[in-house]
Amino acid sequence: MGVPAARIVFDESDRAAVAEAVTEMLTTGALTLGPWTERFEQAFAAEHGASHAVAVSSGTAALEVILRTVDVRGRDVVVPAVTFYATAGAVVHAGGRPVFADVDPTTLALSPETLAAALTPDTAAVVLVHIGGLITPQVDALRALCDQRGIPLVEDAAHAHGSSLGGRAAGTFGLAGAFSFYPTKVTTSGEGGMILTESPELRDEARIYRDQGKGSFTTNHHVLPGYSWRMSELHAAVGAVHLRRLKEFIEARRAVARRYDEALAGLDGLEPVLEPPGCRGNYYKYVALLPPGTDRAAFKRAVAEEHGVRLSGEVYDLPLHLQPVFAAYRRGPLPVAEDVCARQVCLPVHSDMTQDEAEQVVEAVSTVHRRLAGQPGSRPAGQP
Repeated sequence: MGVPAARIVFDESDRAAVAEAVTEMLTTGALTLGPWTERFEQAFAAEHGASHAVAVSSGTAALEVILRTVDVRGRDVVVPAVTFYATAGAVVHAGGRPVFADVDPTTLALSPETLAAALTPDTAAVVLVHIGGLITPQVDALRALCDQRGIPLVEDAAHAHGSSLGGRAAGTFGLAGAFSFYPTKVTTSGEGGMILTESPELRDEARIYRDQGKGSFTTNHHVLPGYSWRMSELHAAVGAVHLRRLKEFIEARRAVARRYDEALAGLDGLEPVLEPPGCRGNYYKYVALLPPGTDRAAFKRAVAEEHGVRLSGEVYDLPLHLQPVFAAYRRGPLPVAEDVCARQVCLPVHSDMTQDEAEQVVEAVSTVHRRLAGQPGSRPAGQP
């Protein structure tokens, strides 16, 4: 049996709970902005130690809504170059100008130095991205730098459900955090997103934006230029059910990551992006950097064809400042981002991954790496 790049885990009890919820809402006719949305919001906020949560239609919508409440129109927003299109796309759709910053190679996140180099006199916000569910230990320094300039720090926590640093959860370090529930995330609602914040003002404004800018659900008076960013009750029910398993899923993923850490420690030139001190990541992705000059496509093809192991998609193979859609915002080279994006691969991590599957991945990656690197073959690290 092969190991797939991703696997979405809903067991029999999860499916039964979702079916019961769907029967309930179809019976009552409450299909949007109803009790399941409120339950999901309350549970997600409690899981992350946040005061307020607002459910929306996607992680991209969550980020755009936050940026609209800050009002970035016609102004600059610093975004790391190593992230998904949506991080900068949300800036553009909110009326701002993305300014791309380089990253720290050990965390793939902004550092105080790379942030300082990207700040402009017209910076309206800074977006910090937690790649793979890892939170940089420099987050407080980043927040302090933003506070000194009076600039809000926004977290793109699309990867970071349940991740923490020093006991503090992702999404609670800045003004607000944006989460995604796309199907591959550690917990999912199918489609959907969530905003976390300590600000009741931002919470209230976000609720208006998500419902076409209406001042209240029952009126037709529009007070903000909103959009149809509601989360349906069906998606909220799926998300609320899946959220119950977040801690369990994270423990399973962390066990797989420990095995990978052990194995990669014995492979010269294949460098894992390790969990920073004080961080407790969810391992949405397990990122490793191939040696310079390695043919990544050949590496992935050999792992798949010879060993039945599919590596999950890179995070990311092309940095944002080199994406054609953002050519107008390109300001020059960002060498670290360009290097790590050219060399990174992601080993598969599933919330129900078996020990045998993890060992199959270790064997595949070790064997192919040693051959391509011209190293003598041997057993993977940690095995007799």
